[in-house]
This record gives sequence, C-alpha cells and structure tokens, in this order.
Amino acid sequence: MHNRYDKIFPLTLLLSAALALLGLLLDDPGNILPGLYRIITMQDLLITDYVYIAGPGAALINAAAVTIITVCLIKFSRNHFNGFSLVEIGLMAGFSLFGKNFVNIWPIIFGTWLYARYQKEPFSKHVTVALLATSLAPLVSYMGLGSIHKSIPLGVFSGIVVGFLLPSLSAYTYKVQNGMNLYNMGFACGLLAMMIVPILTAFGDTPDSALYWAQGYNLPFGLAIGGLCLALIMLGLTATGVPAWAVWAGYRRLLHTTGRSPSDYLRMFGPGPVLVNTGVNGIAGILYILIVGGSLNGPTLGGIFTIMGFSAFGKHLCNIVPVMIGVALGAYGMHQTPDYPSLQLAGLFGTTLAPIAGHFGWPYGILAGFIHSALVLQTGGPVAGLNLYNNGFSGGLIAMVFYPIVTAIGKHRRPSLQDEEYYDLLSEDAPINPPLQPTGQAEDSQQEKEPSGAQNAAADQE
Repeated sequence: MHNRYDKIFPLTLLLSAALALLGLLLDDPGNILPGLYRIITMQDLLITDYVYIAGPGAALINAAAVTIITVCLIKFSRNHFNGFSLVEIGLMAGFSLFGKNFVNIWPIIFGTWLYARYQKEPFSKHVTVALLATSLAPLVSYMGLGSIHKSIPLGVFSGIVVGFLLPSLSAYTYKVQNGMNLYNMGFACGLLAMMIVPILTAFGDTPDSALYWAQGYNLPFGLAIGGLCLALIMLGLTATGVPAWAVWAGYRRLLHTTGRSPSDYLRMFGPGPVLVNTGVNGIAGILYILIVGGSLNGPTLGGIFTIMGFSAFGKHLCNIVPVMIGVALGAYGMHQTPDYPSLQLAGLFGTTLAPIAGHFGWPYGILAGFIHSALVLQTGGPVAGLNLYNNGFSGGLIAMVFYPIVTAIGKHRRPSLQDEEYYDLLSEDAPINPPLQPTGQAEDSQQEKEPSGAQNAAADQE
C-alpha cells in the first residue's frame, strides 16, 4: 500500500533514537534499569513525573520505547500516515514522560483490538483510538499495583474493558464539541473515568491525585528541545524539495486557518509549513514555561511535545498564544501564580481550545483560557488522577458550553452540531485544499462545511 507520507516512519525512529541518546547523556547509565523498574511499578496517577521518580535517563528511554511502539502500530496496522499521525506520535511521546509506559498501555490497546474484532472491522480503523485511549493507562497501573483489590490480572482486565468501550464513546463526544476541543479523547476518557471512580469508591477504593514534580532541568531540557525545534524549522525551509519562500508562504497561510478540528495541516499545506509550524510552536511552549518561572520536566515537556504534535492538526502561533495569555491571567485572578504546577500544564495543554481563538477571534481565546485555568483545577477531583488528558476533559466541557452561547449571542448565528464521523476523517492521506479565510473571520455556515468539503476534495484526488 502506497503512503505518500511514509517518511514519517523512519524519521520517527530517528527521533526515538535521539530521545534515548539524550537520556543516556543526561543520566548515569547505571540508573537506567532501576529507573525503568520504578516507572513500570508506579501507580501513575496524575501528576507522576517520571523524571522525578526515575531520573531523566529512564524517563526519556521510556518515551523512546513508547514512541517506537506508537509508530510501529500505525505502520503495521496499515493505517495511513497523515497529520493526525504526528499528533499521536507527539502525544504518546509526551505522556510517556508522566503516566504512560511501555507496559501499562498494552491492555488498553488490546481492548480496542478486541473491539475491532467484535465489529468485524480492520484494526487500522481503530488504531488511533487504541493509542489515544491510553489516557487511562493509570487505571491499569492503579488496579494492578495500588488498589486495595490490587492484582495484575485485575489491572489488565480494567485496561481491556476501557479499550473496548472507548471507540464508540469517543466517536460520539466529538460531535457535541463541534471541533472546538482538539483533545476529544480527553473528554471521552474524563466522562468514563467519572463513572469508574464512584464505582471504585463504592467498593472501598480511594484513588487520589499525586504530585511528583522535578525541578532543575531547565537548561539541559531547554537547550535540547529548543535545538530540536530550530532543526525542524530549518528542515522545513530547506529539506522538503520546496523553495524556502514557498514554504514560508504556506506557513503564513496556515496561520490564517481557524484550527477547528479536523484540520489536517500536513494534507492541507505539505510537510514544509508543518515542520516550521511545529518548531515555532515548540519554542512558544518552552518560552511560556520559562516566562512564567516554571520548570521543564516530564509533564511540561509532555505538554510541549503535545503542542508540537498538534502543530500538524489545528494549532499555530496565532491561536495558541491567546489561550496561554488567558490561562496566565486566570492564575492571578485566583490568587495563584502561573508557575503553580497544574497551571503550568494548563498553559500548555489548555491550547486544546485553540480553535476557539481561531474561529471566534483572539479575545474569545483569552476568555476561554481564563475559564479553563479555573475549571481544570476542579475537574481533576472527580476523576482522581486516572485521566491523563484532564485538560482535554476540561476543554470539552468549555467547548460544549462556549460554542452555542458565543455563536448565538456573540455572532448572531444559529449553532449546529457536526455530524461527520471523526475517526473516518483521519484515515486518508490525499492532499486537500485549505480554506483561505482569515482567522476568526469565516462565516459559521462555511466553517461547518469545511470538514466534509475537505473529504470531498480528498475523494476527488484518490
């Protein structure tokens, strides 16, 4: 099967090798195996920083291993590589620094494989869900290692059930968020976790959030990830077979998109502008953490990697910065400071609401970030640290409320629900023509038609 973006596979393997090498350079090799053992035997409830509990070496090697697993699953399930593949790679690499490891993700993946078998469908159709559903990987670790009923078979069984249930749930939750929350699976996992936690409590269990937070790594992590971002920008400008001026022109057009999901920038603009966008957004994430006086560690690097991954699918500088500003302002409004650990993560992961800034304009992006900074601190309680994508859960709630209110009152238009099947929209790799509309200025009716129009363009070129 021909895949026009097959170069993603070897390049991701190269990235994984670079992560492992960085881990070996930043830590004593003698600490690696004991650190990996601590990682796979932790309960992993949010926030469990693998850099703190195991050292940078083991954390980065775990990230490399999970990244390799991710890209191999996409490749060998015969799924198409496209912009969302970069999302999956960035997200899995990022969260493997605080909550996912090369052991606790497998039961959930297997559960989704069973769902595909049950539906008599190819696993390639559901591999995206299988990977994203590992947001609930802490449930596997907790039931296997931390619960009062703990047992390895119980942890495995819990993960299988989660993996089996989430494909149908996540397909539904996408529609009610209207593409305004990029972390759709975070919302679906949050809803499921809100049902799981009361059940556990009824049976005498008491899962609770944790806080392991490393400090003192700003210089090495900043130089390493900053260097990676600069390299991506240079590769985008010089190594894609397209003149630098054309790449830059494509990037400028990308900045005028809303980012509303689904927005596959790789198919819309090609690899050059996407690489530039990825590098620029990664630098923006690093600068945000440094400006607010935060720490570059496992969780914040996870947020930066996630932003970089979604740079191929909805995020760009013009729609993430307003949300970051809103989160920072919200911190002061709550008599906190933006360097509070959960608010550092909110400033990064809160960019799940970037489409609000892109679709409605930057003032609404700031307002969404402001609301998110308060809400995300409360949504972690009901899910007891089991949902790694807590910002996606909070973002989903905001998107569900924000979209109809602003559309009807602020824009004087009638809100409507998207009716596309989300994961069907992620299964192609044919180029599509981007809508050339200024950020925040497109009419709502046209925006509603963008996803289906994109699919029609793809079908015409197949």
